[in-house]
Amino acid sequence: MIELNGFGKDYGDFTAVDCIDMKIEAGEVFGFIGPNGAGKSTSIRFLATLLKASRGDGTVAGHSVSRDPMAVRRVVGYMPDNFGVYDGMRVWEFLDFFAVAYQIRKEARKRIISEVLELLDLSHKRDDFVNGLSRGMKQRLCLAKTLVHDPPVLILDEPASGLDPRARVEVKALLKELRRMGKTILISSHILTELADCCTSIGIIERGKILMHGPIDSVYRQLRRNRVLEVSFLENQDAGLSILRSSEALRSLDVIGDKATAEMETDDEGMAQLLERMLAEGVRVRKFNDKDPTLEDVFMTVTKGLVS
Repeated sequence: MIELNGFGKDYGDFTAVDCIDMKIEAGEVFGFIGPNGAGKSTSIRFLATLLKASRGDGTVAGHSVSRDPMAVRRVVGYMPDNFGVYDGMRVWEFLDFFAVAYQIRKEARKRIISEVLELLDLSHKRDDFVNGLSRGMKQRLCLAKTLVHDPPVLILDEPASGLDPRARVEVKALLKELRRMGKTILISSHILTELADCCTSIGIIERGKILMHGPIDSVYRQLRRNRVLEVSFLENQDAGLSILRSSEALRSLDVIGDKATAEMETDDEGMAQLLERMLAEGVRVRKFNDKDPTLEDVFMTVTKGLVS
């Protein structure tokens, strides 16, 4: 559905993006992860047909970004990281303006605007002036305007930036609903917790290079050479720690109070045997948890050694 093929962008002698290849399948929510200045917005603006490539190309829904930008614009809803709203316009007028720009017929615009306002929970703000909305409401309105032409692809650049915690939760819920509606979504962020529970795939970009991308479970498996075991002891902690230290699979061990965190080079069978041994030797545990990696873990592992 979305592809970058050798895409690169230079600004004079500065290379913002260096020949990246990336593919996003239909129906995915793809998290584009990287720090500020990594090349996320440059790549996204190219896919949205807002800047030209220095080399390479991309396709969206089968249309070349470089050769057929108008076709791309018809199938894409783009939400920039910084957006403006028009003072003196009411909410419905703002959406109507964009509906006209997408050449939606007058008889269909009223129905479409009502549907989009309902989806974004903005119906009660229909006649309010845009400049009087809160930041969270303006963010929703900007997302609403990307949906008026019912695009199959959404490209969202930092959609939750600057929002309070409640508003960020609402944005993530909207992303999940849009995926259920069949949209393919490319969403960028430098705040990893925003993407952890709503993405099906991720791509990690740093200094204009794609370091890793693919289904999120696959990325986790590639990086998870060792397991992280969290144990909280009720009784016989010393015996439990002795069992951990004697294990050939142990790579590191941290102990704070009655809690131990052990990095183990083992599989599910090895973890099960470790627990069985503790129980057999009278060690009582409150928690024995195989900790899943986080996006922060993934990012730090992939980018290790790149920070100067």
